[in-house]
Amino acid sequence: MLDIQELRKDLETVVAQLKSRKFDFDAAKFTALETERKTVQTRTQELQAKRNSASKQIGVAKSKGEDASAIMQEVAGLGDQLKADEARLIEIQTELQEILLNVPNVPHTSVPVGLSEENNVEVRKEGTPRTFDFEIKDHTDVGTPLGLDFDTGAKLSGARFTLMRGQIAKLHRALAQFMIDTQTEQHGYTECYTPYMVNAESLIGTGQLPKFEEDLFSLNHNDSKLYLIPTSEVTLTNTVRDEIVAVDDLPIKLTAHTPCFRSEAGSYGRDTKGMIRQHQFDKVEMVQIVHPETSYEALDEMVGHAENILKALELPYRVVSLCTGDMGFGAAKTYDLEVWLPAQNTYREISSVSNCEAFQARRLKARFKNAEGKPEFVHTLNGSGLAVGRTLVAVLENYQNADGSVTIPTVLQAYMGGKTSITL
Repeated sequence: MLDIQELRKDLETVVAQLKSRKFDFDAAKFTALETERKTVQTRTQELQAKRNSASKQIGVAKSKGEDASAIMQEVAGLGDQLKADEARLIEIQTELQEILLNVPNVPHTSVPVGLSEENNVEVRKEGTPRTFDFEIKDHTDVGTPLGLDFDTGAKLSGARFTLMRGQIAKLHRALAQFMIDTQTEQHGYTECYTPYMVNAESLIGTGQLPKFEEDLFSLNHNDSKLYLIPTSEVTLTNTVRDEIVAVDDLPIKLTAHTPCFRSEAGSYGRDTKGMIRQHQFDKVEMVQIVHPETSYEALDEMVGHAENILKALELPYRVVSLCTGDMGFGAAKTYDLEVWLPAQNTYREISSVSNCEAFQARRLKARFKNAEGKPEFVHTLNGSGLAVGRTLVAVLENYQNADGSVTIPTVLQAYMGGKTSITL
């Protein structure tokens, strides 16, 4: 959530920043509410002062045995007006809060300006795509004979669900285990096991609600509504909701391997074949809660943590800085990691790493005490380390062989019982 003081101080600049994100902020409505808020707030303060003064006069008059009925009648009238103004003030503040909850973060000054992914900026490329001396198959054709079962997944649950069997299921699990081991043992994250269902407050805290409810799966139980997590960013980041953390505990580095559930609203017709865009998929998430002064150092560090997985798997990839119009709702700056998929002859997103600055912390009321002993909002960052299903796709395509087998990346062979390939 944006700092309302920034809007009050320099509305024109914030509106322009949001415009670069393809978001049209209703400045007229905000200004009208703010003007009314100031008027009602000032009147409320004046009425409170009058009532306090009149109450003192009543006390003095009664102590002297004088008639205070006229003053008491005046106080009663003031009370009715004061109640009405206080009620209206709450309504205005609620309206302002609802506006802010639906406004995206403002981009950091270093973010490239643009309206679509075409304006994203490539930062670097790593690795050389493999040259094949046979016809390249996509991951569905490679994986189906080895245990990737889209038909049964659709029978069980519908489109965009996949069943995995045998060697493919084990390879998927090996990837997740390798990722979580790397994040905890090499990069210093604390492993967490989190709920897969959360309340609305948790999703409001990280920015999925109220704006993106249609992207979520939900269920009602005993008159309460819970949502399946779209990512463990939600659960990990919410561990500091309504907390004042000790500054000496920063940075807090958390990771979890969980399934993720997304309705993919609005994406129908895109990536309907295969495992690129699923309603259920696994991900190893990285979250850091840090001091504001170090959040951009943490962003670079987290990009490196995601890159290390791809380097260890020897998968070609590139790092891209997203432009203002292509970033997620809560991000101030985002880097995407895109892995090479030979069957598509292109790079596809496999990790997104974002600095949200204080945007989520303001919604979460997640703070620390600064050097002056005053509460200050932490900065929150999140990123995939990595999306397990998409990494499986990349392994199947990049490590495929002419005979239909798939070579197991060296770093995964210990997780696969020493096997060097999976075969028909």
